[in-house]
Amino acid sequence: MSEAATLTRKADFPGLLTADGQPWHYLDTAASAQKPQAVIDAMSRALGKDYATVHRGVYSRSAQMTLGYESARRRVAEFMGARSENEIVFVRGATEAINLVAASWGMANIGEGDRIVLSTLEHHSNIVPWQMVAERTGAQIDVCPLTEDHRIDLGALEALLTPRTRLVSLAHVSNVLGSVLDAREAADLAHSVGAKIILDGCQAAPRMALDMAALDCDFYAFSGHKTYGPTGIGVLWAREDILDAMPPWQGGGAMIDRVTFEKTTYAPPPQRFEAGTPMITEAIALHAAIDYVDALGPDRLFAHESALAKQLRDELRSMNSVTLFGPEESAGIVSFALEGVHPHDLGTILDEENVAIRAGHHCAQPLMDHLGVSATARASFGLYSDESDIAALLRGIERTQRIFG
Repeated sequence: MSEAATLTRKADFPGLLTADGQPWHYLDTAASAQKPQAVIDAMSRALGKDYATVHRGVYSRSAQMTLGYESARRRVAEFMGARSENEIVFVRGATEAINLVAASWGMANIGEGDRIVLSTLEHHSNIVPWQMVAERTGAQIDVCPLTEDHRIDLGALEALLTPRTRLVSLAHVSNVLGSVLDAREAADLAHSVGAKIILDGCQAAPRMALDMAALDCDFYAFSGHKTYGPTGIGVLWAREDILDAMPPWQGGGAMIDRVTFEKTTYAPPPQRFEAGTPMITEAIALHAAIDYVDALGPDRLFAHESALAKQLRDELRSMNSVTLFGPEESAGIVSFALEGVHPHDLGTILDEENVAIRAGHHCAQPLMDHLGVSATARASFGLYSDESDIAALLRGIERTQRIFG
């Protein structure tokens, strides 16, 4: 048995069984990961016998919950290689993180005639917030094309950059293609013209070692639910000096220093960006998820999922009716099209075989236009995936071909 195969721990994930106890072949981890029992237990304890609000109570359980909540922030900082927990802002997800940067830093630093650089493969959450900034400020959006094997073309990125470029916002790993960005090179290019760079790390955080100092980016965002944690929580990392200079985004409790009707002063980061009662139980469960992932080792996770993606690509390539998208080396994500079969039809038939894939545009319609399709089928692997999931998918595809043949 290979080292990659030994990573699979299906028994830790109660969601990987059907209602009648049969194996459920979950190949939609890029959309949202299944949760290990350790995370479920942490969430249950936090919602139950440990529950109290944080930061405000003087009673002992509130103090303990506050310690747990802030411990989660320190754990995330360690996980990301941040210099300080003060660089970690808890948000509802990566979408909110990017919107926060756009509404706060973007509106304060981007003006008429300035340039914002995105790429062809971006998720809508890394397109629409910047379009909103451009519409309000008069800035312009430049789109970096892809290489022939569907990676962000860093040579083209360099050519796009000008002294008016204020921001570069790119996916660290594509949610459709699994292509991995050379993030440090992209950061160096952005900084060469004085621009800031934000990385969408939703697909990278669950399967790659993160080191903010090594990446040298300015902002980094990821979602908890894709990192084997709960929904409703995500992380925005930013350099402390940048956060210090950013104005608040939302107003309310917890983000203030003092409020009078004449004037309000604000708390320092990260509290300045966490208005209202925070996602207490979600942060504690995210802590448990990060512990689980880190114990297995991000480098081993990447190798495991990439090996499965390569195996699936090799199997699909042998089928004449299948078109593959993305590079040969994929971070655990394989997008494909089956000739004469809409991805939604394929997904429906696979569901009857207890196989779950994603079918659609994957919130990346500009990329679909570039690929010349309206949708793709996407199989995405997690740390619990193994060869049995590939075998079940292939059986389902063969059945689909017989039905549509």
